[in-house]
Amino acid sequence: MRIVVTNCNTTQEMTEEILRGARAAAGPGTTVTGLTPAWGPESAEGWLDSYLSAAAVLDALRTYEGPCDAVVMAGFGEHGREGARELLDVPVVDITEAAAHLACLLGRRYGVVTTLERSCGQIEDSLYTAGVLQNCAAVVGTGIGVLDLGDTARTEEAFVTAAERARAAGAEVLVLGCAGMTGLQRAVGEKLGLPVVDGVAAAVKLAESLVSLGLSTSRAGSWARPLPKRRVWGRG
Repeated sequence: MRIVVTNCNTTQEMTEEILRGARAAAGPGTTVTGLTPAWGPESAEGWLDSYLSAAAVLDALRTYEGPCDAVVMAGFGEHGREGARELLDVPVVDITEAAAHLACLLGRRYGVVTTLERSCGQIEDSLYTAGVLQNCAAVVGTGIGVLDLGDTARTEEAFVTAAERARAAGAEVLVLGCAGMTGLQRAVGEKLGLPVVDGVAAAVKLAESLVSLGLSTSRAGSWARPLPKRRVWGRG
């Protein structure tokens, strides 16, 4: 089985970090390839970055010529998943949606701990569109930017502090609200005493399940193939 994991930004170091988490979650016989957009924002933090990122990721997927049985979109709360489902003939799993669905199996309500507060509303909208917002107790920011997540000690401390706020709001399960947080669940899970779901790992396992079951995106309606017409990508 061959899974392609798309980073939502142009930072190659983050793609490599996401890949490590994805490969650790993948089962035997699954190969995971990382895809970094050739253009777009170096980190996706806010509406402008998100829309720009979505177009860049779709462009990268449109031009990707390698083998692929499923795609994992590794941008938490970023746009583009519906367009990718129209575009591709393989299952497309978004880490935001995947993490929330698994969290709903582990507790009545879950909380998302993300990077900057400015991303919270965007994440709530993504969860609403996916149909899982009603189970979300809170989306809480750590105040740490995406490109600063490499400061492990600071990130862990900020995550635990934000997670306590989510738990106070009623969260029984926690979700890592950024692909750049992949792997953090091992460090904070015991401190918090709550299950912590990593969206990258969740999406990889769900993608494997869909492929194994022979399931892919429905073409009956909402995610039908794009209408045939001339489309100009960028300055092309």
